Amino acid sequence: MSDLNGGKTATANDATQVTTARFNRSELVRGWCEREAEKPQWVLELQFGAKTDLGRIRENNEDKFEFYQPDDPTILATRGSLFAVADGMGGHAAGQIASEIALKNVLSGYYDSIGDDIGPALTNAMRLANETVYAIAQMIPERAGMGTTMTALALVENRAVVAHIGDSRAYLIRDGDMRQVTRDHSLIEEQIRQGVITRDEAEISPFRNVITRCIGTMPVIEPETFEEKVLAMDRWVLCTDGLTAHVEPEEICQIALHHAPSEACRQLVELANARGGRDNITLIIVHIHTMQPYQPSAS
Repeated sequence: MSDLNGGKTATANDATQVTTARFNRSELVRGWCEREAEKPQWVLELQFGAKTDLGRIRENNEDKFEFYQPDDPTILATRGSLFAVADGMGGHAAGQIASEIALKNVLSGYYDSIGDDIGPALTNAMRLANETVYAIAQMIPERAGMGTTMTALALVENRAVVAHIGDSRAYLIRDGDMRQVTRDHSLIEEQIRQGVITRDEAEISPFRNVITRCIGTMPVIEPETFEEKVLAMDRWVLCTDGLTAHVEPEEICQIALHHAPSEACRQLVELANARGGRDNITLIIVHIHTMQPYQPSAS
């Protein structure tokens, strides 16, 4: 068995403790108290909604979402708010465990990092999460092969940074139009980019669910990052493929544009379920209403 504890042999008990560890804010932001105080130039006024659903076929939900909005000005200035979705895979509830562990580790790793810029901090947090999930999968036979996709959005003042691995997606809605920011890490998408098959052929391919990158199945991973400038009235949609398998991008755009985030999430999940709900369905919608100059509160 792998040695995860500086010479002490890890056991299944150790793995259970990792999977059930609780979110601890004091650990999450340790080290920030030593950092020289910074103040954000801009503060985003945003509204978001999130929903995860079992779907109509699956017996357990391997999807998960997570978010964190700090109130400390220094953390807001350098790390901002984080939103993420994950789609786990693996039998015997392993996918559920993988997505849970990965999201907790990415949140803590991202906010615990005080030196790196946003993109490197996010990708390094994903790599650390991968090491944890991979180690547990090697340690417990029932967890062999478990893994998870992940798409994370960091909103830091006027910067939006997405870190991504797998086929969960990030869409940006701006000026009434929506575009996919991430690129699916899937066999089909690689074949489309290489010109091997067409988009129409991809829709009926038996390999359309085969992904080429994820957290947990390999000892080393390479997430991708994308950056956009934040504008007032932007809307971001993060979602797993349980939504995009049933709902077209144009439909996602229209529902997200014309409803508040929570209601839009509800309608999109209902629509995916009405069309079969073959997979778990998870999404986060973030609506950036305004960007306001930072005003320190009076003490």
